[in-house]
Amino acid sequence: MKNFFLPLLTAVARQAKANFVRKTRQTTAVQEQFLLKLLQDYQGTELGRNYHLGDIKTIAQFQDRVPILPYSSYEPYIERIARGEQNLLTPDPVVYMTLTSGSTGKKKLIPATRRSQNVLRKANLISIGFLSDALRSRGQKFGKVVLTNSAQVWGRTSGNIDYGPASVGVMRMDKRLYEQLFANPFETLLLSDSLSRHYVCLLFALRDRYLRGMLANFPMLILRTCKYLETYAEELIEDIDKGTLAPWLELETSLREHLERQWSANPNRARSLREILKAEGRLTPKLAWPELAFVGTARGGTSDFYFERFPTYFGDTPIFGAIFSSAEATFSIYPDLDTDGSVLAIETGFFEFIPEDQWQAEHPKTLLATEVKPGQRYRILVSNYGGFYRYDIGDVVEVVGFYETAPIIVFRHRYGGLISATTEKTTESHATQVMQSLQTDFSILLEDFCITLSENDFPARYLVNIELAPGYTLENPQAFLNSFDDKLRQANTHYDISRQDPIPPPRLRILAPGSFAIVRQRQLERGVPDSQLKFPHITEDRQFLAGLQVEREFKLPDDC
Repeated sequence: MKNFFLPLLTAVARQAKANFVRKTRQTTAVQEQFLLKLLQDYQGTELGRNYHLGDIKTIAQFQDRVPILPYSSYEPYIERIARGEQNLLTPDPVVYMTLTSGSTGKKKLIPATRRSQNVLRKANLISIGFLSDALRSRGQKFGKVVLTNSAQVWGRTSGNIDYGPASVGVMRMDKRLYEQLFANPFETLLLSDSLSRHYVCLLFALRDRYLRGMLANFPMLILRTCKYLETYAEELIEDIDKGTLAPWLELETSLREHLERQWSANPNRARSLREILKAEGRLTPKLAWPELAFVGTARGGTSDFYFERFPTYFGDTPIFGAIFSSAEATFSIYPDLDTDGSVLAIETGFFEFIPEDQWQAEHPKTLLATEVKPGQRYRILVSNYGGFYRYDIGDVVEVVGFYETAPIIVFRHRYGGLISATTEKTTESHATQVMQSLQTDFSILLEDFCITLSENDFPARYLVNIELAPGYTLENPQAFLNSFDDKLRQANTHYDISRQDPIPPPRLRILAPGSFAIVRQRQLERGVPDSQLKFPHITEDRQFLAGLQVEREFKLPDDC
């Protein structure tokens, strides 16, 4: 079966993609049909009865009757679902509850049903269809991938429903599919210890010289996997040569025994990898897997900052965004490689868009998918089979064009994810744009950065906290800081205006090596799953970087 699975999957995925493309020519009709069927199917739920969903016959009636709702409106229902009550938000039984990471806000529980999972599976299939066609146009083909996400559930609710990260629910409900798609056995994803899990996933994947892809939720996690491959290259090659699993790995006894039964020596592959390591002095994904055709990870937002370091490990291997989704919804599907724009997933939800001039309105007017305009930013609302209606997830997207009649969107930042000393509202998008440019101008690479506000100034000043990547030195810190100030003024007009009077000059802080590793460890200790690991690059939390060692601090000449 394994010999025929991937070609069969590819053929089915291409057909799903072709069907989706046809429907993008009728976006208005497809969206209306989706909404009315959703309301009909869910009218008997408690929430459905409260809003008389069964009586709604048009989009206008729906918008008039159902208010725009945040998570707090659903929380009482979800707490009851967790205790085992049914038919509250969905008519179908809840089979899993996603616990969001809480990395950018309060943790949330999101119910999942077989029906909502089927919608996500369809979007994934369409995504594979787009990927397969894009690779074929470049003379490449789709194939097996390596993934290092944990597949462990975190626990069960009082109503006996498994809960954990979104990716865990997805992988467990489609275990047979992923067993065929991954180069590493599914059991490698069940290891508790993060380092051990990454090591063993890489070990099994290295056995396959013809690996085609590497996947992770976020670019930072791709870079972490690359670092593990580089750091443990000799140990990995030794285990491949001898058919062993390193004794220092923290493996549950039953899983070690299971994996050892699937593992065997491959001296020829070990010899080939050892020759690469000797010749190049390091082992990177592109060196280990010369047939590597794509890297799959999130695009948009702050991703470009991390992509600056990808060529070191991947050369010109293209990056594929797959789908833009959250625990609550699937928003869009990427139509090609190396693009930030993704096509609205018009079959996974009914979408509305709040224009910027309506963001502060108590009852904002919304636009439909075909009414948005390229170059404009919107808060996106979704109604879907998860039991959410006009749900405001808080994501801000920019429309960059249309695919047939469906909008192409790019995630920019979280609504409210701002930093302000007064009222200037600097976003992650502003900050990332500036820091990318500075890396190029000063020929450096940053391990990471975070812009915070000072505690003892009023108004507060910007503190530019950076950690240099290993091997890099910032020769002229004051010029760097001055350029940061100038570039941020250009990127954010409101910052420029405020810097002319109330906001004092920014200061640069160069943090000690390993500082952001400490920040990430703090997040893990706070309960953020390592597969969802990310942190804000701007924050008004004065304690976010507390306790980190500042090696040097610099200020501008006019900073008194």
